[in-house]
Amino acid sequence: MKVDFHKYQGTGNDFILIDDRELMFPSTRDLIQRLCDRKFGIGSDGLILIQKHPTLDYHMVYFNADGSRSLCGNGSRCSFLFAQDLKIVSQEARFETTDGVHEIKQKDNFIHFKLFDIPEPDQLSDTEWYINTGSPHYIVISENVKKEDVIRKGKNIRYSRNYASQNGTNVNFAQLLHDSIKIRTYERGVENETLSCGTGATAVGLLAGRLGYKSPVKIETEGGNLEVFFKSGDVFTDIWLAGPATKVFEGTIQI
Repeated sequence: MKVDFHKYQGTGNDFILIDDRELMFPSTRDLIQRLCDRKFGIGSDGLILIQKHPTLDYHMVYFNADGSRSLCGNGSRCSFLFAQDLKIVSQEARFETTDGVHEIKQKDNFIHFKLFDIPEPDQLSDTEWYINTGSPHYIVISENVKKEDVIRKGKNIRYSRNYASQNGTNVNFAQLLHDSIKIRTYERGVENETLSCGTGATAVGLLAGRLGYKSPVKIETEGGNLEVFFKSGDVFTDIWLAGPATKVFEGTIQI
């Protein structure tokens, strides 16, 4: 069976996009892992199917590189650009994904993805926090993220007993700057450091709001810059993750 695929990236977080409106793609865990493999497949941080939805603009089915499911912020932004390229949507849309129905729009050359309302982060220590932005995120405040051993430290926290019941957690290392925040992320499901993580950037942006930063918070990832918009209160509301997304290439693969 031959499958047409498209490759997109959002600040270096890269995804395989497949038009599955005819429900023909055999989404087995083994196949997803093989296609996402950077040596033996196409290579990506995740795989996304765009399917029809009975009442919304489309249904986005997201898989991490290991075949597991989760909410993906940058993947959601890339899927919207793909839906535009497929002529499914124009400048805004409503779609369903892992955790429910979301709004998304294009504004000022950025794609803005709206997340659900989120409670304030839990403080674990002077430098450690936890917040769930649709995907779980552990945040470590760092004096210099460039010097952090992201993979070793991230893996230890991701697989710690504290988060075993929820299949682990993503881990972000955040350096607080005057007018922005630098982050590096160990991403659950990819089991490696990624160049960017949208829900992780959102988590750090909201923590920054808790620490006194004003919306929008600028987030510097290894793959580019994102912005996190929000309104503060008893919970964070009107949360938007904004940033660029780009088509990289397209092709056909035998599966």
